Amino acid sequence: MTKSIITSKGQTTVPAEVRRMLGVGSGDALQWEVEGNTVRITVADRGFLRRQGALAVGRGSSVDDVRQARELRGTELS
Repeated sequence: MTKSIITSKGQTTVPAEVRRMLGVGSGDALQWEVEGNTVRITVADRGFLRRQGALAVGRGSSVDDVRQARELRGTELS
């Protein structure tokens, strides 16, 4: 069983073995649940950068996209 030490600031390091097993890294959020004298730590959210490639981005201009969106809602600004 691995262990870690709590610093004077209340911080601790998640051991590398545990990070590998959970598939977590920098930017990921952990959720802490206390049940009696036991703490369960689960992965809450993955960091935004881990979602890289999840969204398809097409060709075009963001300026044109904003202009088109304004036209569609009737508030085109010149």
